[in-house]
Amino acid sequence: MTTDTKATETRTFEADVSRLLHMMVHSVYSDRDVFLRELISNAADACEKLRFEAVSRPELLGDDPKPRITISADPDNKQLVVEDNGIGMSRDEMAEALGTIARSGTRAFLERVEAGKAAEDTQLIGQFGVGFYSAFMVAERVDVISRQAGGDEAFRWSSDGKGTYEIAPAPLEAAPRRGTRVVLHLMEDATAYTMPYRLEGLAKSQSGHVPVPITLVEKPGAEPRDVADGTALWVRPKSEIKPEEYTDFYRGIAGQYDEPASTIHFRAEGRQEYSVLAFVPGSRPFDLFDQDRKGRMKLYVRRVFITDDADLLPRYLRFVRGLVDSADLPLNVSREMIQESPLLAAIRKGVTNRVLGDLAKTAENDAEAYAKIWENFGVVLKEGLYEDYERREQLLKLARFRSTASGEGWRSLADYVAAMKEGQKAIFFMAGDDRARLEASPQLEGFRARGIEVLLLTDPVDSFWVTMAPEYDGKPFKSVTQGAAELADVALPDDAAKPDSETSSDIATFLAFVKTTLGEEVSDVKASDRLTESAVCLVAPEHGPDRQFERLLNAAGRLDKAAKPILEINPRHERVAALAKLGDDEKAFKEDAAHLLYDEARVLDGDKPADAKAFSARLARLIDRGLAKG
Repeated sequence: MTTDTKATETRTFEADVSRLLHMMVHSVYSDRDVFLRELISNAADACEKLRFEAVSRPELLGDDPKPRITISADPDNKQLVVEDNGIGMSRDEMAEALGTIARSGTRAFLERVEAGKAAEDTQLIGQFGVGFYSAFMVAERVDVISRQAGGDEAFRWSSDGKGTYEIAPAPLEAAPRRGTRVVLHLMEDATAYTMPYRLEGLAKSQSGHVPVPITLVEKPGAEPRDVADGTALWVRPKSEIKPEEYTDFYRGIAGQYDEPASTIHFRAEGRQEYSVLAFVPGSRPFDLFDQDRKGRMKLYVRRVFITDDADLLPRYLRFVRGLVDSADLPLNVSREMIQESPLLAAIRKGVTNRVLGDLAKTAENDAEAYAKIWENFGVVLKEGLYEDYERREQLLKLARFRSTASGEGWRSLADYVAAMKEGQKAIFFMAGDDRARLEASPQLEGFRARGIEVLLLTDPVDSFWVTMAPEYDGKPFKSVTQGAAELADVALPDDAAKPDSETSSDIATFLAFVKTTLGEEVSDVKASDRLTESAVCLVAPEHGPDRQFERLLNAAGRLDKAAKPILEINPRHERVAALAKLGDDEKAFKEDAAHLLYDEARVLDGDKPADAKAFSARLARLIDRGLAKG
């Protein structure tokens, strides 16, 4: 589709932009200072894009090769201008960039704001490509005049943020020679943003890290003066960088306004030379669970921005924000070359190992800080346990768990192994979707009686990685809901009641009766050594998925046929003992009891009765029997 470049046209913002603008205009956000940071960030991106394009088309730079951003104040007219000499925009690019929001997650962003989560407001701007619209927090009207590098036309975009915008041709004499000029017509209560000291302070504190020089013009006709020299932070020695400078840079590159939980800054030399400046965020980014699971690390080559889609870290480290600046890759590297480059593969390996090593140091030296990192990103890091065989042992050491012995704290696998009981041969776990339900599960009773710690795994990813990570420190992982409990080798405390070593003939006969009655509903009926209080529980066969993994596979449509469970019955339970003593004249009642025991086990396992109508009828007969005897 082509657009008539001569015409002036008025367009309506897309629905999500209109909602967003309404929030901005009505001052949903408490910290309005962020608008300048966002406009400077956009200007810097435009300059970086031009620098990249100029590698293959140097004529785009003309006689103005040095990138710059200029902030100009006009207190008398209540105007503020942010101008760059970057790539510029065509008419269609203006409509696309300033009339729509293309980033995924926008709806979630809007819903969080509308839900009144004001405490998080400054963390939201910039995370979903909505930074430009923050200008309407301080401006009653915004004009954008842009001329594309190498182009001979200029265009003007204008809006008051109330639902529509206008795009029209702009006279070349009124437009930048190249790049974009954003003119803010400030609200009456925002005129303080024309004060030089305010602008300089904001530019230095929020945007002093951008790799483009920033100059300030205090009033019309005044000489520009430098407020930031455009020196890339990552090329400076660590000893010269203040913590607040790292924080400012992190906020700019991550689009967040929290404090970084960890900063990783190093330069690799040798066969490959590259610099890395990366951060572990202090809170979860909104896109952490995007289906694409893409990373957010930027790739530079000799300080020229190349792409933010270079796959510089594995997907389980997608929460890390930052950049890699290579001295070896060619400036004209294409996306295809990036994906196939052995040099980039080596960089990816080095950066990944360094990030994991830094996490390990934090875990060792500052357990409290690491616990916060794990609470935010542990569920993502565990994806690496089944995706990254090479680093599985390293990741297992980083992993932290809730368990029957952890309380509200976290336990490492090293902690677990150190506390294993004499005779215990496996690391026991139980997977499910709710910790409270897991802790109340009958399958844990025998383990609890012997003081055996059980890991409580409540993230969906847990059921996958335990099938791929067969052991830790020589100890296999074993589900307490699968196969034999293997409790005989661990002694009960001296004051605990010892179970009979043999099952009585009455109990054995009753178990056989239950198995015959249930038929194909179960694969077996056994006397249980894992139950101490409950009458029944269900476990999975020794081979195949455990109970929770089977549910996940079934819900995902990846299970052709579910395995029949094993019904374990507590031979020491009073109800079971009483049922076992009933004679053949009570056969109908015993059959009802067998089915009810099975349904009880299903309910305790988080399932519904196998047949709701039959369950209701059996329960009614049981109640009638009790009333008749009463």
